[in-house]
Amino acid sequence: MDFQQRSLKLHFIPYLAAGHFIPLCDLATLFVSRGQHVTVITTPSNAQILRKSNPSLHLHIVDFPSKEVGLDDGVQTMTNLDNLTNSAKFYRAAMLLRGPIELFVEQHRPDYIVADFLYPWVDDMANNLGIPRLAFNGFSLFTVSAMESVKAHSTTLHSETGPFDIPDFPHHITMCSRPPKMFTKFMEPLLGLELKSYGLIVNNFEELDGEEYVHHYEKITGHKAWHIGPACMVRRMAQEKAVRGEKSVVSEQECLSWLNSKPASSVVYICFGSVCRFPDKQLFEMACGMEQGGYNFIWVVPEKKGKEDESEEEKEKWLPKGFEERNKDQVMIIRGWAPQLLILSHSSVGAFLTHCGWNSTLEGTSAGVPMITWPVQGDQFYNERLITQVRGIGVQVGATEWSIIGFGERQKLVDRDSIHNAITRLMDGADEAVQIRRRARRFGEKAKKALQHGGSSHNNLTALIEDLMRFKDSKPLQ
Repeated sequence: MDFQQRSLKLHFIPYLAAGHFIPLCDLATLFVSRGQHVTVITTPSNAQILRKSNPSLHLHIVDFPSKEVGLDDGVQTMTNLDNLTNSAKFYRAAMLLRGPIELFVEQHRPDYIVADFLYPWVDDMANNLGIPRLAFNGFSLFTVSAMESVKAHSTTLHSETGPFDIPDFPHHITMCSRPPKMFTKFMEPLLGLELKSYGLIVNNFEELDGEEYVHHYEKITGHKAWHIGPACMVRRMAQEKAVRGEKSVVSEQECLSWLNSKPASSVVYICFGSVCRFPDKQLFEMACGMEQGGYNFIWVVPEKKGKEDESEEEKEKWLPKGFEERNKDQVMIIRGWAPQLLILSHSSVGAFLTHCGWNSTLEGTSAGVPMITWPVQGDQFYNERLITQVRGIGVQVGATEWSIIGFGERQKLVDRDSIHNAITRLMDGADEAVQIRRRARRFGEKAKKALQHGGSSHNNLTALIEDLMRFKDSKPLQ
């Protein structure tokens, strides 16, 4: 079928958090590359990012009502929120986007709506307007299947807090603890609405989730899902990788120069995403654990804003005294947004210490880099099991505290020895590390092939577009 001759009109509505916004907009670019007409509905500051990173997309801009919910003017993304109160305000503001978005969609009707499942009002809007919608959640299908299995058997799971086995699952998976009740209470209605959509777009490639989870999801939900990722592989050139997301606080040249000076597979890259902020005492333990091994590190730490009357030394109390001076040749600390794709794709990077957010997990896998897993919240503990237990391309640091949010104090501290031991397991060159690294490279190769002509995701996108065109043609004219 010649998609250039017959194109669909699609409106994409991404949620305004980096782990959702970035991959969905990259997937939108894939539709454009097949001749489809895509409009992304977003806010002014996010539109500025997209004009640089995804110039092929049409944009419709709506104002974000930050002031109406008590947030500072100009807040349009979750990246800089650092407490639960502001996160709740942000979500309320996102719900207020329904009015202006619905008005635009009604006046400029698409064939399909592709929306993040964090906007539950899209289901009503799509039904009221008679427009089919596709759902996106930013998770792996393994994780969605795990959540669905837990939801279906919630009454028979006896433990409230301790370890439990995921029931009725292709692999025997034991979770370290039950998800927080607040998390499941928030998530389960959204998953229910997701199943009312025409289908689910998955930012992953089938080989990583595995056929067993594609079949399992279809069996337990009766819902259609299309693997068309990994979205990060849309960025092929170094410059494209460098401009993904917000503006980096370090230049592409500075990063590459430092990485070029290190031997192959000798650098551990440490980053916990855009919304995870550890307390100072945990960062201190992390620094001590890093220093024990003497390896090379790139360590990304969110910009830490102290009080106005604090000295620079007080603001930097999360670092052991003299840490940067002692390790100036081995450690590069990036305070703020980093060009993660650029770093992970460099040959000197040998391991990725990650919070297991799906965006980061998929970027590490696609780069063929083995992972040290340190989940914190949300879907991250499920992702950890896929990476370490099912696919064998990472090791666990031993984090067991499943938090509601990614910032604030923790009850449990991951100590320096646990951090050092996990890093050493991947970096010491022993047989276990060699086997993990070999498997990671294989998955990296599969990720690259997935989006190429004839690859699994390329074929799935073809099948999805053909399916959507058939369904559109079968509908009576309105």
